[in-house]
Amino acid sequence: MLVGGAVADCLSKCGTSFVTRSSSSSFCGIGLRLNLNSNLPRTITPHRVVKLCVATLITSSDSFEVGRLIGSYGFMNVTSYPGLQSRMGMDNAVSEDIGSFKVQDIGEGNVTIRLYEGRVAQGPLRGTRVIFKVYPGQQVGGVEADMMAANELNAHASLQSIPKDVCPHIQALLGGFETKTGEQWLAFRDNGKYSAADYATLTSEKMAKLIAGGEQRLWNPFELDQTIKRRRYFVIRLLHGVMRGLSYMHDNDRLHQSLGPASVVLNTVVEKDALYLVPQLRDLAFSVDIRYSQLEDRPNILSEGLWRRASVAGASSPLEKRAFGIADDIYEAGLLFAYLAFVPFCQAGVMDSISLRRLLENTFQLDLQAAREYCSADDRLLKAVKFLDLGDGAGWELLQAMLNRDYRGRPIAEAVVNHRFLSGTFL
Repeated sequence: MLVGGAVADCLSKCGTSFVTRSSSSSFCGIGLRLNLNSNLPRTITPHRVVKLCVATLITSSDSFEVGRLIGSYGFMNVTSYPGLQSRMGMDNAVSEDIGSFKVQDIGEGNVTIRLYEGRVAQGPLRGTRVIFKVYPGQQVGGVEADMMAANELNAHASLQSIPKDVCPHIQALLGGFETKTGEQWLAFRDNGKYSAADYATLTSEKMAKLIAGGEQRLWNPFELDQTIKRRRYFVIRLLHGVMRGLSYMHDNDRLHQSLGPASVVLNTVVEKDALYLVPQLRDLAFSVDIRYSQLEDRPNILSEGLWRRASVAGASSPLEKRAFGIADDIYEAGLLFAYLAFVPFCQAGVMDSISLRRLLENTFQLDLQAAREYCSADDRLLKAVKFLDLGDGAGWELLQAMLNRDYRGRPIAEAVVNHRFLSGTFL
């Protein structure tokens, strides 16, 4: 069994000096809670060891200065439509599976992560601003917190192993250390504190204030039209960056496995600055190594749920399991796509991620044409419908492909990147 200090254990395997100290003396923050929730449909049972790789992104705590607390977030476990893809050819089986859409297991995870500002205190990157992601020690977060921290460290070490080929759409890890209390601290380059969830919330609140104040009727129609066009361009650039990051991960044998609005960090939420927007994927605690050599081994704790679902879907060989894992990421990316296509274009309270997921999965059984007909009859959702209608329905076409009920019919990430909807040529 893996015990406390997973990050420290990884450091010692690299033969790098490691210094620990109490973190309490460095804290000077305020208790702001952001309530950022990632959809992580994973079940953890602590009885196997997470394999550690040789990491080079290792530093001591003396390499950093810790600033104020800027927020915290937890994980939401969402499980939906088990076994649907495995029996698509049988009418009676499909009826049974459709019934299972109506049951979703939704609950909070046990690990709460804190975020702090900081900067690099020494070395060639001295002065570089960082965001610390702090996993609780084993006494607070249990063995799963250590495993998640180690897995995230290993995932970034793998993806950043070739500096010339580093993807700008994946958050950069600069180092990690452990405190005397057993907390695991990972330091990421600070390229923005807002997430895609924050952006969607901010824009939907603006829409609500506009409508509540009656200002919408007084607005210059040309100005309103320009605002919607800027929003469309911003969302498309956001999605394009997300899919480029996911494509890079898949090309380098890594699944994300926790993709959601809160797992995408943005350097700006100002729609007029869309040209400079650089979305970055974060939260790789549940990332899965899909090299064929790893697929032939017994699954570790963090990937057991994925491979169990793959087995139910009929994916048994390493090739089929790899294809299922990639398609599973694409499905979650499709839900993120749907979220960003609806929430920013609706006023606050009209749509949220859970309601949208239930609408697509439960009510319409992933029939996007039926979903469109329903949404087009609701004036509150019309701007979202018109957004997906661009390019003669190119948005609905892409969304339907990504949410294909049969995992074999979903496109790879590179195909999504190159889809005509994400090119934005019709804006």
